Amino acid sequence: MPVTTPIVRSIDGATGPEAAAPALSRSALPVRIRIPSIGVDASVTNLGLESDGTIQVPSDPRQAGWYRLGPVPGDAGPAVILGHLDSTTGPAVFARLAGLRLGDQVLVARADGSQVRFQVDRVATFAVSSFPTEAVYGATPDPVLRLITCSGTFNRAQGRYLSNVVVFATEAV
Repeated sequence: MPVTTPIVRSIDGATGPEAAAPALSRSALPVRIRIPSIGVDASVTNLGLESDGTIQVPSDPRQAGWYRLGPVPGDAGPAVILGHLDSTTGPAVFARLAGLRLGDQVLVARADGSQVRFQVDRVATFAVSSFPTEAVYGATPDPVLRLITCSGTFNRAQGRYLSNVVVFATEAV
């Protein structure tokens, strides 16, 4: 099975992953993500941008990655966590992400011992060519979470999947 990389298109202007940079946060950084309904319990690494403007992905397919240029989970705005769908050895951290349902819980543990709880509002699949950049990275007044992985058909010539699954979740209070 090929190693996959979520493809996240960036766009020029005021939107896209490069525009999601937060004001200075006082919240502790994310260190672990748990999604009980699909059996995810993984460490979280920090991710930046590749030279082509796309978000880096974790080097370890068993690990999730938080986009460190965006909000910290629990701060106002869209915190983004990415993970691989699969690897050469089998399913990866977000292999079952598309199976999330409305109301499922996502728990993000932070370095200070605190935990932020999110509730799934929507799960959608988008072609890479029509990735909803504004809906994923656009400013929000409340803490929200976006989980992203690959999906759809694997294009061997391009070495990647042609779609992404995006989970939209809001902080549960």
